[in-house]
Amino acid sequence: MSVESAGTITLPSGEEIAALGQGTWYLGEDPSRREQEITALRLGVDLGMTVVDTAEMYGDGAAEELVGEALRGRREEVFLVSKVLPGHADRKGTVAACEGSLRRLGTERLDLYLLHWRGRWPLEETLAGFTDLMEAEKIRYWGVSNLDVADMTELIALPGGDAVAVDQVLYNVSRRGIEWDLLPWCREAGVTVMAYSPVEQGRLLKVEALRAVARALGATPAQVALAWVLAQGVVAIPRSGSPGHVRENRGAVDLRLPTEALAALDEVFPPPSGPAPLEVL
Repeated sequence: MSVESAGTITLPSGEEIAALGQGTWYLGEDPSRREQEITALRLGVDLGMTVVDTAEMYGDGAAEELVGEALRGRREEVFLVSKVLPGHADRKGTVAACEGSLRRLGTERLDLYLLHWRGRWPLEETLAGFTDLMEAEKIRYWGVSNLDVADMTELIALPGGDAVAVDQVLYNVSRRGIEWDLLPWCREAGVTVMAYSPVEQGRLLKVEALRAVARALGATPAQVALAWVLAQGVVAIPRSGSPGHVRENRGAVDLRLPTEALAALDEVFPPPSGPAPLEVL
């Protein structure tokens, strides 16, 4: 089966991954939607949205089980991401959590394993667990989620900490705080940024300014919101449980936002004028 391209972004290792992927937050929780969600995930892979992001937290493992079913027989086509909860993120707990994720996903390895957010365990503990998993070939890369500049600076100062591949954070046209410091820091350090909730869980789609830009371009508001994130050199992982929305999302890859469209969005959603705490959902 041929797989389309959804654009690429280069990891610190030099490996290229799809710029537009698929998130799975809230998937797998409603049995009546299961077949539709599986169909949507498979379609996304067909369309080149081959970064599939999940977490042990999502549905208490239900999303991972759904992803495992959707990707059965297609594991080698995707760049598979999951996350360890901070309460599990000591050295042994990180390894155990990953092994649980692997069982639910029906795979022997993850392409990327993230600390979901920072908790009570020192970063050294989590990093030691990631190192053990790398040595056991259960993960290919590791990274973090919801870590700001101070956390990232602390992390890369640790032995082996400069191997961090990704920081996954809340980022969209209405949540631009990372542009002040975190995004430039990551670019300088060579850390790839992934954006979760790139359409603000659908709330952006109701904003008239975004809708007006979409009308002018013959696109949909979701496509404009996603195209804006992709234009920043950031991986976007929108969640979609329906094939129609997956096809719509894929259209963002081919959408180019002209200068006047970007200016119109800046008027409504101005870039940050100073540092602000990292936003999370």
